[in-house]
Amino acid sequence: MTVKDKVVVITGASSGIGAATAKQLASHGAKVVLGARREDRLAALVDEIKAAGGQAAYQVTDVTKAAEVETLVDLAQTKFGGLDVIFNNAGIMPTSPISALHTDEWDQMIDINIKGVLNGVAAVMPIFTAQKSGQIITTSSVAGIKSFTGAGVYGATKFAVRNLMEVIRMESAQEGTNIRTVSLYPAAINTELLHTITDKTAKQNMTAFYQQVGISPEAVANVVNFAIDQPEDVNVNEFTIYPTKQA
Repeated sequence: MTVKDKVVVITGASSGIGAATAKQLASHGAKVVLGARREDRLAALVDEIKAAGGQAAYQVTDVTKAAEVETLVDLAQTKFGGLDVIFNNAGIMPTSPISALHTDEWDQMIDINIKGVLNGVAAVMPIFTAQKSGQIITTSSVAGIKSFTGAGVYGATKFAVRNLMEVIRMESAQEGTNIRTVSLYPAAINTELLHTITDKTAKQNMTAFYQQVGISPEAVANVVNFAIDQPEDVNVNEFTIYPTKQA
């Protein structure tokens, strides 16, 4: 398996999709370097991975701060001698109608969901360009390929990273740098995203919906593992992950 011995940086790694992916990749021999804001969660996850025989390290990271993402990437190189993959997974989803004007939440989504991804890209691009290899995986959303009421700004951020990943893929092919990109479009996955919703009606509706159809974050972790496991000359670059029950 080509996952084995790959050095993988994961943001948003303290819970949900990030944590599930860290455990899955480490169980298959990857060396994972985990970033998030909650140190207690990160420390416990690294301990769990090591206890199971895996290799892991962590760095407290706020993806809105470019220097902190650079420090996370530096840790991967220092600890494990290189870098093969970054998984830009950190994100928030405080959905609400546009008319509610939760403008502070709009700013937070732009800072984390777009700028956070850009900071990840900027941190790894010089490394991947110099070594002429690397993989950038980013969590978009089904709201990055379809429009949903209540998710106007959230969807806008996810459409943005979808475009970003495709342009990186195309430019890499033109420049001969062999950088692979993967865009993930999860639908109803049971993570802590719902905890970021402050609009009362939106939260009630989303919670009820996820309780009906939601599936575990391991579903997305399986897809990430599959994408990394492909040969270097194969770029499987877009995945939509729906619960079977979700229309």
